[in-house]
Amino acid sequence: MKLRRVVVTGLGAVSPIGNDVPTTWKNAVDGVSGAGPITHFDSYLFKTQFACEVKNFDPSASMDRRDVRKVDVDTHYGMASAVEAISDSGIDFEKEDCNRIGVIFGEGIGGINALEDEIKSYALNQENGPRFSPFLITKMISDMTAGIISIRYGLKGPNYVTTSACASSSNAVIDAYDQIRLNRADIIVAGGSEAAICPVGVGGFCSMHALSTRNDNPQGASRPFSKSRDGFVMGEGAATLILEEYEHAVARGAKIYAEIVGIGLTADAYHITSPHPEGEGAMNVMKMALDEAGLPVDSVDYINVHGTSTPAGDIAEAKAIKNLFGEHAYKLNISSTKSTTGHLLGAAGALEALLTVLALKNNIVPPTINHADGDEDENIDYRMNFTFNKAQEREINVAISNTFGFGGHNASIVFKKVED
Repeated sequence: MKLRRVVVTGLGAVSPIGNDVPTTWKNAVDGVSGAGPITHFDSYLFKTQFACEVKNFDPSASMDRRDVRKVDVDTHYGMASAVEAISDSGIDFEKEDCNRIGVIFGEGIGGINALEDEIKSYALNQENGPRFSPFLITKMISDMTAGIISIRYGLKGPNYVTTSACASSSNAVIDAYDQIRLNRADIIVAGGSEAAICPVGVGGFCSMHALSTRNDNPQGASRPFSKSRDGFVMGEGAATLILEEYEHAVARGAKIYAEIVGIGLTADAYHITSPHPEGEGAMNVMKMALDEAGLPVDSVDYINVHGTSTPAGDIAEAKAIKNLFGEHAYKLNISSTKSTTGHLLGAAGALEALLTVLALKNNIVPPTINHADGDEDENIDYRMNFTFNKAQEREINVAISNTFGFGGHNASIVFKKVED
C-alpha cells in the first residue's frame, strides 16, 4: 500500500499571547510573555499566583450563545481555534465528501472547571439533595471539543480525543496524519485545547512543586535552559491545524504551509513525572521521526523543544539533542516557545506544532526568552544555539516539534517545506 502525503493547509489559535494566529505568531517572534497574575480565581493563598491566561476572549464570537453554556471553557477555546483554521484553509464543506473529513483533538485534562464548580455547589447545598447541572457531563468529558466541531460542520469521518498528558495534542496531530496517509480520510481538523487554570489545576501542580513560584516577576518566570529556572508556568488555550492529503489540497488550489514527513512515538518507561535523566526516550523519539522521514540528522534546521523550564526536563532534552545530532547540534536552532506562551498542558503540542510550521514558512526562529548572561547550568552545553531572547532569521527547510508528557510519553513531528 502506497502511503499518501499529508500537508498543513490551515491554522487557528487561541493563546495567552493572542486570540488568533497572526497575533500569536507576532508576539512569539517578538518575545512577548503571556504571563501575569491569575484573574480566573483568587490565588492569594497559593504558592504560585500567576499563569499565562487567555485574555479578552469572547466564546460567543465563534459559538451560538445557547451552546456556550453547554460546554466548558476548553471547548470554547477549541472551537474558536477550529473556526479560524477552517476559514484559513478555504475549505468549502458543501463541495466535499464530509464522510472523508474528521476531527481529532487532544486534551490532557478536559472540563476541570465544570467538575470543580459542581463539586463546590454540591458541598454547599447537600441539605437540598443531590442537584447537578444537566450539562455537567457534556462540560466535563474531554472528547466534547472534537464532537462539537464535527457537529458544527457536519464532519462524519474519524472523530475522537487523544489523551497522553502534555503530549495529547501532538498525538492528535500524529493520529490525523496516520488517518490521512492510510487513506481513511482526506482532511482532518486536528489540534488540542486546555483550560485548567483553576484552584484544582493550579493547586495540584503546586503540590507537586512543578510550577515556578516567581510571583514577583511572572513575565520572567518561564526561562527554559537557564540555571535559575524553577518550574513551568501554566498556560491555557487551543490550536488547530488542518491536515490534508497533498493531491486533494493541490486539486482545490489550497495554500500549503508545510508537509509532515515523519513522526515518532516512544515511552521513557522510567518515572511517572520525571524524564529519563539522559533523555533516552527523547532521543529515540526524534530518531524514529527522522528515520521515518528518511532524513539525516544534519538536515534539521530548527527544533521547537518541549523546554518547560523545569530543572530536570530541560537537562534531559538538551542531552537528547546533543547525543542524537552530535556536531550538528551546534549548527541547528533550538527554541522553547513555552517561554512566551507558558505550558498549555494537553494543548501544548498543537500550539507548538503550529508555531513550528510558521517558523518554517517564514524562515524565522522565535526566541527562548528570559535568559540572562551568566545564568548558565553546568549540565547544559551552551554551544548549542538555544536562540535566547531574540528571534533569528535563517533558512528553515526541516523542523521538528517535540512534546513530552507525564507518564513518560514522547512525541515528535517532522515538518518539511513542500517539494512539488
